[in-house]
Amino acid sequence: MTTQADTTDRVFLALANPVRRELLQILAAGPLAAGELSERFALSRPAVAEHLKVLRDAGLVADTPSGRRRIYRLTADPLADLNEWLHPFEKFWRARLSALADVAEDLE
Repeated sequence: MTTQADTTDRVFLALANPVRRELLQILAAGPLAAGELSERFALSRPAVAEHLKVLRDAGLVADTPSGRRRIYRLTADPLADLNEWLHPFEKFWRARLSALADVAEDLE
């Protein structure tokens, strides 16, 4: 049985790698074939495929076959869940930054 914590952990682990974050940014613009994604990196196709597998296992991308190609697209549901998890921390930092802005204005 997969828990919400397990899912959140997989998403964080997937996002920990800069190549995977860049893949997500690229796919935010629209679906692309695995080969087209590989061409954007100075990595081997198998290396990019492994990164795509991690993203797929975390639920951040989905793929569909199209002939001999696999088309990848961003799936935002795990990111929305992550946003819900991060939301209380955003409130904390927003209050801190507001207090810092008040102090900076007083120093002027």
